[in-house]
Amino acid sequence: MTLAYKGIKINYMTSGKGKPLVFFHGFIENSTMWDDIIPYFSDRYMCITIDLLGHGKTACLGYIHTMEDMAMATKAVSDALKLKDIILIGHSMGGYVALAYIDLFPKAVSALVLVNSTSFPDSEERKINRGRAINLVKRNPDIYTSMAIANLFAEKNRSQFKTEIESIKKEASKTSLQGIISALEGMKVRKDRSELLQKFKGSKIIFAGKKDPVLSCQQTMAEAKLCETKLRVFDGGHMSYLENHNEFLKFLDQFLSFK
Repeated sequence: MTLAYKGIKINYMTSGKGKPLVFFHGFIENSTMWDDIIPYFSDRYMCITIDLLGHGKTACLGYIHTMEDMAMATKAVSDALKLKDIILIGHSMGGYVALAYIDLFPKAVSALVLVNSTSFPDSEERKINRGRAINLVKRNPDIYTSMAIANLFAEKNRSQFKTEIESIKKEASKTSLQGIISALEGMKVRKDRSELLQKFKGSKIIFAGKKDPVLSCQQTMAEAKLCETKLRVFDGGHMSYLENHNEFLKFLDQFLSFK
């Protein structure tokens, strides 16, 4: 389905009925990343997956997509579907968008699941690396996306998940140059929302990877303690929903049932 928004169309899908779960994908992913997750929950919940700005089948709005821009766009979908008391589930960049959503619309969200994501802003080193990534993607977007995807998995898992990695690379290659750069620019300037996470009154949990090459597990453990947020650590990398698929489903189901 599509929704007209500021001269573009936002692509989204719905499945099932019940309390709404809104799934936000990560950087250079798209809503298809949740295809193997949705069937597990759609018999009990209304599951909504959205292509964020510049990703999947949703076009770009500009040359920088802030996390607030993405949250505003997804709120338009929520309003069209008349959703209330939504549960946000965000992977990586999708978690940043979920936090921006809560910042903008605090009364609309009842629970939050951060999957390999963080409420902290980019460090200065990370900002520099994003700038380097922008320069690389301008020169050769295919090489950039190929490298970026493989590096999300724990090193020990890269051969085991070779098929999945190739599939994700194929989807990532569909992301336009503008979409990639706009998201990188937006992530680079995102706010520190650790205080927001700490004060959020709804149920909240972080899923982390012990060998996550993107986010330090030690930092995530400290963050969960600081922000008074439940934590579940998997023995994998940045792609917990794939690398630890069965455990991910089990503990997400438990959280949703007992939150």
